[in-house]
Amino acid sequence: MSQLSAIPASMSDFWLEVEHIKQTRGSDVEECNSSDSGITEDGEAEAAWLQDTGLSTLICDQSPLENNIIMSTLTQTQAAAVRRRLDTYSYSLRKRWKHQARDVRDVFTGKGMADGFFKKNGKMQTFDPTQALGKVSTVPYMGSESQHRLSGGANILDTNVAYSEQAATKQKEEQASVQDAGTFPKFQLNKGRLGTTHVSDLTPSDMKQVPALALIELTALCDILDLELKRNKVQKRKSGESHLFGVALPSLLIQDQKLVPDTTVPLILQAIFTCIEKNGMDIQGILRISGSQARIKNLQQRLEKDFYDGLFSWDDVHPHDASGLLKLFLRELPAPLLTTQNLPAFIAVQNIPDLNQRLQALNLLILILPEPNRSTLKALLEFLQKVAAREKTNLMSLWNVSTILAPNLFLYHGGKNLEKGEKQLAEGTAALMMAMVHYQDLLWTVPTFLVSQVRKLNESSAKRSFRDRRLRNFLRKIHTDKERSENSQTELCRQVKVQPTLWLKETLAVQVDGETRASDVFQQLKKQGQRGWDVASTVGFLRSSSEYPNLALFEVGGNLCEHRLDPDTYLMDLYNINPNAEWVIKPSSSSLPSNRAV
Repeated sequence: MSQLSAIPASMSDFWLEVEHIKQTRGSDVEECNSSDSGITEDGEAEAAWLQDTGLSTLICDQSPLENNIIMSTLTQTQAAAVRRRLDTYSYSLRKRWKHQARDVRDVFTGKGMADGFFKKNGKMQTFDPTQALGKVSTVPYMGSESQHRLSGGANILDTNVAYSEQAATKQKEEQASVQDAGTFPKFQLNKGRLGTTHVSDLTPSDMKQVPALALIELTALCDILDLELKRNKVQKRKSGESHLFGVALPSLLIQDQKLVPDTTVPLILQAIFTCIEKNGMDIQGILRISGSQARIKNLQQRLEKDFYDGLFSWDDVHPHDASGLLKLFLRELPAPLLTTQNLPAFIAVQNIPDLNQRLQALNLLILILPEPNRSTLKALLEFLQKVAAREKTNLMSLWNVSTILAPNLFLYHGGKNLEKGEKQLAEGTAALMMAMVHYQDLLWTVPTFLVSQVRKLNESSAKRSFRDRRLRNFLRKIHTDKERSENSQTELCRQVKVQPTLWLKETLAVQVDGETRASDVFQQLKKQGQRGWDVASTVGFLRSSSEYPNLALFEVGGNLCEHRLDPDTYLMDLYNINPNAEWVIKPSSSSLPSNRAV
């Protein structure tokens, strides 16, 4: 205990947890940082990056045609990031193998390709994308019309413009940074005319496009901030013969979905959360005080045997033992919850001094995570927020909770031991944990600029997949209709059909003008119902409104598979970017967080 006396009081929980982990697991408890031998080398790292972003054929002899779909959606800073990785890969390959690798100029045509590409005076220089990209078109940066702060004092997190483009502009204009200074400045999303899109608002097929685009954007942002973005090699660790603890999340969820279809969070984790929430939220030191190791080991063995048979009873489980099971589950995962690849990036985020840009990087990292990891992490953070909200009774502040859980997320098999002298790294991971808990509503959103890129990807993919002349003519008609809609933005109103599939057999026309929002549709439907619905339709609407209080308007088809709309979405703006979509009212699968400053 004397060794810990020199540690600041605010970090004592962190180091006590580290010591507890070492005692329960042994000397193999390790942590991954930037010096880990698992970090990929130059060339290999770039090849893995291009693979993960869907641009791997750029380094092969194949035609880059299929990559032009992705490239055509990129902003100037994103395209610059791609070019840097491709050039570094080509240079490394020629140096290592004396082999003529595909030159970057085979992909990016234009003059002045090498000027300002590598580090100059110790700092990475950007280039003129209009020259370097040649025929590869990019999305121009139009600038942001929003202010950086609201009148109420909250900072704005602008998701309408690519974060890397904002950072580049901020550097040029030398704008002031948002500092946290140990506090939680208020942030509020800038919804814009298209509203806010949460991760749960998009279908899996559309969300599947997001991680690659988010990785490109994160890389571009780190380039602008001169922050080295390293990723670990994926090191496979064999799962044991257990059914719950030490099982990879995808495998565990496949097993769980046989019992509860569509579940996205492991059932064992949900059961642990429920046990603590039912009996332990007001117990002083919950999560901090470790339960009996003998009891926890016995509980683990019983759960492995009886959990899926429904024979395990949680009634007699002590809350401290349940919290021990929670931390054990996280530590025993074959790969870290934040993934082996992305742990260095999460740790590096703490080196970004501007809190706004730090949250932007965290937002992108969350989107890069595989869906099972992202959903499980969200459930964990929501639980931790509930624990911290009862601080007056359980004496567990958000900082206490964060310092205890951080070692369980950032310490894992396969890296370098975390020593007590590494104070900065320890404090950084705890602060990162605290920020993820506090700002989670902001972090689990898909920025508007990424949604726009997904729309363009879907449009381009659809055009390439259609070879039939009649389908090409159909696409030409779609393009013509889209141009007409763009040219008629100044019209006062437009008839848009909404199909309330729950209670009406026929579609209804809804009056839409430039100020009509998604939330206004329900009021218009009620007014139309009072005038022209039959008795069955009226009763059906009233019944649906009572049975499904969270009815929402969805955008279906066109350039997105399905998209639950923010109530503040301006429908004329949405129509102009996706005129071929249907609008359908149906129950919202989950409640959405409010647009409050956090």
